[in-house]
Amino acid sequence: MHTAYVVVTVLAALWVGFSSVSLFRRADFVVAPLVSYGVPRSWWPWLATAKGTGALGLLVGLIIPAVGVAAAIGLILYFTGAVITVLRARSYRTLAFPVLYLVPVAVALALGMAA
Repeated sequence: MHTAYVVVTVLAALWVGFSSVSLFRRADFVVAPLVSYGVPRSWWPWLATAKGTGALGLLVGLIIPAVGVAAAIGLILYFTGAVITVLRARSYRTLAFPVLYLVPVAVALALGMAA
């Protein structure tokens, strides 16, 4: 179980970190949907920072479990907010994207709690 926890946590952190870097770099595949959802550009650096901090927190959580739990909960709340934003924008075809980030983080948290 511990090996699965470490693998899922590292992969989730890399995945969320990739999303953070993509937003910082203003990659079109990340910012185009944000524009269509009506997310203000002034929020983008804060959102990217939140994702990056959460990803780092997941990795630190491998050494200090309380940090990992806090980071996972924060990221779960973040991506739940992203799902709500997509639903409010009625962009159902892009709903899978925030879910693809939410699920690995939730699984990492569950595995960490079980380990």
